[in-house]
Amino acid sequence: MRDLLTALALVLVIEGILWALFPEAMKRAAQRALLMDSGQLRYAGLVAAALGVVLVWLVRG
Repeated sequence: MRDLLTALALVLVIEGILWALFPEAMKRAAQRALLMDSGQLRYAGLVAAALGVVLVWLVRG
């Protein structure tokens, strides 16, 4: 449970840094996401999740 909370906290830190450093780029990215088809968003989310699982597997062994 501790690892899960740490991971969620890191997501918030990284996303917060991106919004703080690049607010206009993040707004453009959010606008582009609104224009995307739900299937495209779902596919992108699944790919990101799969890459995350592989990365955790490689790092944690």
